[in-house]
Amino acid sequence: MPNKVLFCATVDYHFKAFHLPILKWFKEKGWEVHIAASGEIELPYVDRKYNIPIQRSPFHIKNLAAYRELKLIINENDYKIIHCHTPMGGVLTRLAAKQSRKNGTKVLYTAHGFHFCKGAPIMNWLLYYSIEKVLARYTDCLITINEEDYNLATSHRFMAREIEHVHGVGVDTERFKPIDEEFKRERREILGYKDDDFLLFYAAEFNQNKNQQFLIKAIALIKDRVPNAKLLLAGEGILLEECKKLASELDIESMIDFLGYRNDIKTILPICDVAVASSLREGLPVNIMEAMACGLPVVATENRGHSELVKSQENGFIVDTANIELFSNRIVDLGTSNELCETLGNSSLRMVKQFDLISVSKELHSIYSRYMLRDMDETKDKYNRAYI
Repeated sequence: MPNKVLFCATVDYHFKAFHLPILKWFKEKGWEVHIAASGEIELPYVDRKYNIPIQRSPFHIKNLAAYRELKLIINENDYKIIHCHTPMGGVLTRLAAKQSRKNGTKVLYTAHGFHFCKGAPIMNWLLYYSIEKVLARYTDCLITINEEDYNLATSHRFMAREIEHVHGVGVDTERFKPIDEEFKRERREILGYKDDDFLLFYAAEFNQNKNQQFLIKAIALIKDRVPNAKLLLAGEGILLEECKKLASELDIESMIDFLGYRNDIKTILPICDVAVASSLREGLPVNIMEAMACGLPVVATENRGHSELVKSQENGFIVDTANIELFSNRIVDLGTSNELCETLGNSSLRMVKQFDLISVSKELHSIYSRYMLRDMDETKDKYNRAYI
């Protein structure tokens, strides 16, 4: 009978977006792969999938049912490894796996950006910090994806058996890469943009954290200095209409394209000149890694995830969210200097290598392999003790 691994998260799309290479790796190793998450997406490399009602809110009543289902699933299967993701996926899975750990199951949890961090609301520290610190005791390996979270977990003595740092979920540099100037001109024409348009790109859900209003206001500040600038905003969300209204009020509708949901980001990014990002909080954002892989300089607001990827005056600029004027000035600097754009963009290409899919996969394979070997050693010990 093959060894079994269970992956858990709040929603199943999380695995489609970020973890298919890992699912494939386990299958190639001969493991049986199970998924537990909310949703009905068909995923490759998966032997069994459980649709359970995990909710993002820690106070949602459905999470009680999700916990019970997870506990049954874990108790019915002899999982060697359980790897959970997302805040509520991590909470419910580690609670449900407490007994299984006593029987030898190894529980891993990837924190895709702690909700408590520098500058986070005090309520986040009161709630999420307390939860994560307690649950670390039921975690064999806590995996962080940025240095700030790693340092926080180690300095605050989170009691996971091991704490590791990997460089995010990885960016596929075969899908996201620069294109030559002739191809760029042709693609711009197809998509309705001029050769001399100065294109800024940001892909994110329209919500309070992603903070697109900040970018719209920054564009209003540069409309006379960089009149050929166009801000491309991809995504949907509850604040989309509010952002469209703001663009209208500031009389910059012609400078902003609301692209809606897009599944062709790899086609749009390489024709752009600069990536921008305005989030208040990030773990290690894939959208910036994809932009870097396409050779773009980045102007981003200051937070732990942005600061890990972007080094000011090296591959872009990091600016405090309180200083929208400086943010707009940095855009002007790039919009008026092709040489600066090229220099910083080349640095992005160089710096993104440590975050590419191959590098991150190797880091994760090393962690998984360590636990696979430990399981074999523990099994041998039990066998030997039985015959002493």
